[in-house]
Amino acid sequence: QREFTQKKTFTSWINSILAKRIPPYVISDLYADIQQGHLLLDLLEVLSGQQLVRQKKGSNTFKCRSNIENALTFLKSRSLKLINIHVADIIEGKPSIVLGLIWTIIFHFHIEELARTLACTYNQPSLDCSSAVDSSLKASPSANKSSKIKERWKISATKALLLWAKEQCSLHGSINVTDFKSSWRSGLPFLAIIQALRPGLVDLEQAKARSNKENLKEAFRIAELELNIPRLLEPEDVDTMNPDEKSIMTYVAQFLQYSRNLRESEEDTQEKVREAMSWLAAQETKLAKLLVDTENETYYQKYKEMMSFMESFNQGKKAFLPVLSSKRSEAELSKGQQQMREEWDKLISQINEWKAKLDQILPSPLDSIEAWLQEVEHLQAEDLPDLQDPFKAMFVFREKIVIFKDLMDHFDFHLDTLQSFNNEDEKNMPLVLPEKLDEMKRRL
Repeated sequence: QREFTQKKTFTSWINSILAKRIPPYVISDLYADIQQGHLLLDLLEVLSGQQLVRQKKGSNTFKCRSNIENALTFLKSRSLKLINIHVADIIEGKPSIVLGLIWTIIFHFHIEELARTLACTYNQPSLDCSSAVDSSLKASPSANKSSKIKERWKISATKALLLWAKEQCSLHGSINVTDFKSSWRSGLPFLAIIQALRPGLVDLEQAKARSNKENLKEAFRIAELELNIPRLLEPEDVDTMNPDEKSIMTYVAQFLQYSRNLRESEEDTQEKVREAMSWLAAQETKLAKLLVDTENETYYQKYKEMMSFMESFNQGKKAFLPVLSSKRSEAELSKGQQQMREEWDKLISQINEWKAKLDQILPSPLDSIEAWLQEVEHLQAEDLPDLQDPFKAMFVFREKIVIFKDLMDHFDFHLDTLQSFNNEDEKNMPLVLPEKLDEMKRRL
């Protein structure tokens, strides 16, 4: 029963995250869908705001294994302990392993990230932290109560979330929660949190006279319709002798997320947009100056400067990812946000153009190898047209096969050329940065 509940809850949570992806999509069978690895990479990209290395579309075992390995490597790079979680078990869709992995992701990217805001509030009462304090916590009934909470705070994400939930429920008398299990069975804690976040949506006195299932059904309905919180649970998942702790934590964390989002006023958003615009303008100026300064430099120096710029650029953009990667449609964006998006697209276009020009001026014969690599990669990435006529579809497919075969006839030649390339000029100075040569070898 617990495994069934977790699978259902985690699947719904994943779908709520993938809904933010462009384009969004939905999974139906967690154990089967996770096996190709694309699901894990898509999920982690949305959660982290980073683009991860992946194999091109396909479902052979090598590509599946490679994608899953990339996902696990990324998680390990964030110091996550993946105990007894192996690629082979995920490819087989072993329930306990898959659920354990997804819970690790939920806990790290969702619950811990949210709890960190509360930890900052209680342990470092600075101006920076105070801006992230939950409004309900600021409005605690007494300073003494807040002081006691600070003393009890242990920087445990689970305790942080539970303490926050207790704080919301304490605003409504006798409703108390002590865990993420049976405390929630009556449905009253969910309703109390809704009332704390959006006063007037719930009649708690009336709720006390209803059954557990009725309260749970009402809480989930209001949360979905009024707070836009995805319905991860059903009444029967909670109104049971031993509800699943992880499923309830995952759902409750969404209320804390709503609380955080509620605090972000339009004024705060506009300030972030202004800061992002200023940063984008500085990057564009820096890039333009770099292009002029390196115009007469060697390829080696140009590529070195590009790598230095990109390292600084990628580090700097992290602070602005929340506003730069907004999933809102054009119609929902303010004028400032639309302008910011245009400037972002413009800068990315300039960077890509710069990279393309550098590839074109690679020393011979690397320029030919780079051009060949790009042709192969373009052909691999190109989707087949959706043709209704099977004969036309077969013709197009065969045509692509011929082109691909023709390209691959040159594979050995380009590989030998790249491996035997002497990376020195007449003055024994390097022609190309080793990083560029390594990148080309990986692509081969």
